Amino acid sequence: MTPIESPNLLQQQQQQNRSSSKRKLDEDDENNALDDDLVYVRMRKDETTKTTLHSSWTGGGGGSSGGDGGGAFSKKKSPIHFFIRMMSKGYNVVIHAYPEETVKSIHERIEEMKGIPLFEQRLIFNGKQLQWEQTLVECGIQNDANLHLVGRMRSTEHPQAWQVVNDMVSIVYDLCHGVNLPDAVKSIKSLLTTYINLALAPKPKLDADSATSYFQIFMNSSAISVLVTLYVSPYTGNKACSDTCIKHFLNGCKTSLSKTFHTQAARVALEFCKLLSRVGTNDPLYLFCRSSLGGFLEAAEISLAASEDENHKGLVLVQDLFPFVRELADSLLRNLDLSLESPSLANPLLNSVEDFQAFLVPVRTGIEQQQALRGCVAYHQKQDKNKNGLVAEEIEYLRLLYDQLLSKIDTCLQKMDKRFTDKEMVFEENYFYPACSLYLSILKELHKISKLYDGATEELCHVLMRRKSVMCLIIVKYAKRADEHQWILEYKNVTNFEARRHLAMMIFPEVKEDYEELHEMLIDRSQLLTESFEYIARADPESLRAGLFMEFKNEEATGPGVLREWFLLVCQALFNQEHALFVACPKDRTRFLPNSASKVQHNLHLEYFSFCGRVIALALMHKVQVGIVFDRVFFLQLAGKPITLEDIRDADPDLYRSCKQILDMDSDFIDSDALGLTFIREVEELGQRKAIQLCPGGKNIVVNSKNRVKYVDLLIKDRFVTSIAEQVSHFAKGFAEILSSSKLQQFFFQSLESEDLDWMLRGSEDAISVEDWKAHTEYNGYTDTDIQISWFWEIVGRMTAEEKKVLLFFWTSVKYLPVEGFRGLGSRLHIYKSHESGDRLPSSHTCFYRLCFPAYSSMPVMQARLKVITQEHIGSSFGTW
Repeated sequence: MTPIESPNLLQQQQQQNRSSSKRKLDEDDENNALDDDLVYVRMRKDETTKTTLHSSWTGGGGGSSGGDGGGAFSKKKSPIHFFIRMMSKGYNVVIHAYPEETVKSIHERIEEMKGIPLFEQRLIFNGKQLQWEQTLVECGIQNDANLHLVGRMRSTEHPQAWQVVNDMVSIVYDLCHGVNLPDAVKSIKSLLTTYINLALAPKPKLDADSATSYFQIFMNSSAISVLVTLYVSPYTGNKACSDTCIKHFLNGCKTSLSKTFHTQAARVALEFCKLLSRVGTNDPLYLFCRSSLGGFLEAAEISLAASEDENHKGLVLVQDLFPFVRELADSLLRNLDLSLESPSLANPLLNSVEDFQAFLVPVRTGIEQQQALRGCVAYHQKQDKNKNGLVAEEIEYLRLLYDQLLSKIDTCLQKMDKRFTDKEMVFEENYFYPACSLYLSILKELHKISKLYDGATEELCHVLMRRKSVMCLIIVKYAKRADEHQWILEYKNVTNFEARRHLAMMIFPEVKEDYEELHEMLIDRSQLLTESFEYIARADPESLRAGLFMEFKNEEATGPGVLREWFLLVCQALFNQEHALFVACPKDRTRFLPNSASKVQHNLHLEYFSFCGRVIALALMHKVQVGIVFDRVFFLQLAGKPITLEDIRDADPDLYRSCKQILDMDSDFIDSDALGLTFIREVEELGQRKAIQLCPGGKNIVVNSKNRVKYVDLLIKDRFVTSIAEQVSHFAKGFAEILSSSKLQQFFFQSLESEDLDWMLRGSEDAISVEDWKAHTEYNGYTDTDIQISWFWEIVGRMTAEEKKVLLFFWTSVKYLPVEGFRGLGSRLHIYKSHESGDRLPSSHTCFYRLCFPAYSSMPVMQARLKVITQEHIGSSFGTW
């Protein structure tokens, strides 16, 4: 970003409007530089005067803005005396002046008394630099006040920054006093942009300390207060000018500054919020600044200090943020009460939730830091302020707020449940969408707060269990892909299969429909596995996430139907035991786990496991049921969970029975060493048997009643974990490469029960219901009363289970229905009337779930044609498992 110079023409006009001009800064004169140290000035406590917003900033209750050098006034008040500390000289100067005199007149006296050039002087009072145009009464200076004289422009680390901000403040002060300045908004915005650019300008060491000094200049220069003064100024156009300029500065910080500097930007936004809150917490500019502050807090450094001491200088204090948390919590509670009454309240509730989340993150982090030092807080336990002195009030408030929000969301869910039960939501789905979606966001925040208090998680779980049915509906209908839902994993017992599947599927990227972005494959059926491996295993994962376009060589068919068939054929090949990648469970030949001996029979076995992981992930992403499932021990390893004896029941029934016998055996018998067991496992590899030690020195450790549990655990671990660790790792790697984030691979499997994944991969195990099939079929050219349609369904009803599967596959390229049956296909099926002769076989368009056949003359003719289709399809395709 290129720095913008301050407008010279406007400066010249300002100089004409003022009674005396500023001297030009001579940056080469080093002899007159003052000490750069800054000491905050304090008035005596008994003499501190509270002034109103308007009078303290603009002199609304004060007199004239004063003239140069303290000239004559028509009505002068009694003079006051105050002290100016001279840093470079080490002593104070006593000044007597009238309240109506300007700050500039005091600077001129100092120049006359001490010879310090006017342009090098800066007066600081109560931590703020005084502006020349202000009167002493406007600054709140009274008898015995202490001011501090510093030489900023010459000795400061950033003299140009002081010059830019002072030019901006001067323009704003003129506007506040009714001076008409052309292009004032443009000039102020230019100076603010220049200031941000100065902070971004290349420096040898641009770090947090450098950012702190720049933003400290902005805060010490009264820039914030004068811009807010401009906002409340009575002169026409000033409010709009201030609104535009403040938004310009905060937006500039947001878009131009890296997150490294957001702590400093947050401090500026915080000061704007504090001052604008006096205007009103519903004021649009205040709400904008509050929202900006929330945005900066994401990367801001938070301190638990009770005050800003040297150790916490430049940080945001937790205590400074809590007023906003209270304010947002009140708004959130109000909007929750009304969230089901009117759709117009959707946006206010959304804004409340988003801002509440933003402020809660650093507050929660601060309390977590506190509790790391002092221990977790018991739920419903009053805080000991002596024990948690720094944030005791905040900890107590957040606990009470948790109770209130939990009770309120419970009531909202109860009302929502009734609306779903009464079917109101069927007609008002879009009407209530925002509220339903935001309830999940609020529950996520409650989940995070509950971690701060012992027992709070149980309270949240009780509410979720009471509202389980509506929670599942909300998750399925309204949980959005862009949101983070991992927290629900900790309450998996309050979800059902549909809710868990919906959450798991959102981890995948959305399948795109733009054919130009799809990953194209042209595969020879005779080289199915080899060519599919080259297209999938060698591809950039990013191209696979976009979607797939599949075509078989020398075949015209393309589209989703062909892709579904390809998934079925490839999975059949991958899990075919002839390829030795997987072994089937003895009791269920559609249930598989990796083959520990895969490396013996397959040179590229690990690459093929990665390929298989990609294929399975893609099948899930495209919602294709492929008819195979994983054994429980395979599923648990993918989820990063331990394997117990009960988990191996189906994978190895013989080993399961043997281990059970060892554990149930009489202690005296096993201690007699009648079994002759030691801590080894014998395996066969390439026709030879070898012994694997289950632990160091295992061959010399005899199994007895005291160590048999350990023996069984190590035996199971070696058989089902260690021996296939590489295969599982490569499968998981391939699977993760298809997800929207590879870090979510374990979460995908953890979010599901093993039965859930079975249903997602294999689909329904129930026999195909002809009535369900018929209910989800529409007609084109036929009606449901036509004789051919009656014949068709009667013939289908007489088919065997396998014939129905084959007919369904011919029609749709779907062999395994989803768990929901035909309802889960996502589209209705269609029967079209063709105008061909009756000797033609039916045809299909699998992409559109469309079956076409002519008006056959009799039921036997139709039955014969359908019989040919089913028999021919079995002969030419992949048959059965």
